[in-house]
Amino acid sequence: MMFYDNYMKQCIKLAKKGAGKTAPNPLVGCVVLDKDGKILSTGYHHRYGENHAERDALLKLKNGEEAGGVLIVNLEPCSHYGKTPPCADLIIERKLKRVVIGCCDTNPKVNGHGIEKLKNAGIEVITGVLEKECRNLNEVFFTNIEKKRPFVVLKTASTLDGKIATENGNSKWITSEKSRNYAKKLRSKYDAILTSSQTVIADNPQMMHKTKIILDTNLRTDFNSKIYKTGKIILAAGETIQKPKIIPANVMIMQCKTVCGKISLIELLQRLYEYGITSIFVECGGMLGGSFIKQNLADKIYHFTAPKILNDNNGKSCFSGDKIDRISDCKNYEFETVKKIGDDIMLVYKKYYLN
Repeated sequence: MMFYDNYMKQCIKLAKKGAGKTAPNPLVGCVVLDKDGKILSTGYHHRYGENHAERDALLKLKNGEEAGGVLIVNLEPCSHYGKTPPCADLIIERKLKRVVIGCCDTNPKVNGHGIEKLKNAGIEVITGVLEKECRNLNEVFFTNIEKKRPFVVLKTASTLDGKIATENGNSKWITSEKSRNYAKKLRSKYDAILTSSQTVIADNPQMMHKTKIILDTNLRTDFNSKIYKTGKIILAAGETIQKPKIIPANVMIMQCKTVCGKISLIELLQRLYEYGITSIFVECGGMLGGSFIKQNLADKIYHFTAPKILNDNNGKSCFSGDKIDRISDCKNYEFETVKKIGDDIMLVYKKYYLN
């Protein structure tokens, strides 16, 4: 119902205030109207373990003026006990007449049960208001729940002809300092950053982040490399590799199965999700980036493009993969946004299944 679109947009705006603080819970905002359509209260999920958005909004009201009113929320209210009691129960207790929901919660603990509980209590329920926007708001949460793995973001920086380095590996600098600083800010939105041993050996990057993942099948990287100096390091190695006798205190080796001599990305992501990592920002070369694309494991891509043309067939590409004969075999993504940063542009695109 278009009448509620603006209120749902407000819910989304409120929900974003909790960004980076609610994982593994979703981002949720809530607006409460009285019978005449006047806003009585708003709320959002501030951080994991604290009140959900509906409870945050309703507990601000003391005189029962919300009775017979409308509650608008971007995600289906929970119906189970967790860190807090069920929001559906509180909505029923407060005698609201109608609940307007952006999208359903596919978490098996909810998954329609919240809606069912509300309807059984005689509350009118409207669903699907700005559904696409509401699902995209919680792209990390839905990927976790539905794919049982972290949300994976690839970051690339290339010339206009799609090159990330010369044939001999020179890549400094393709994009501007403004773009590089913007990319550093993007990293902070995600639980961990991931790169390959090849990138560590070739570029010796520091990659400032609290959690860093290095794919190093045969443990080729040197613990004296800059990347090991800060943060927690998860070192993904082959399952048969012998661990070194001395391992730095901030390093954990996670041994995984290999496929054709490479770490199984699917198993690694499952292991990382079980470890508690909900989202990963990948910065790597074309081979690893291409592997994420080929296996349909890249959920979103931040693609920085500089107004430069290398014009060299032997230059290294963003995504290196198999020989493909038909355009119909392309991996399909949807453009989300475009942004100009200095002289560069940043394209953001994502997989269709998030819609």
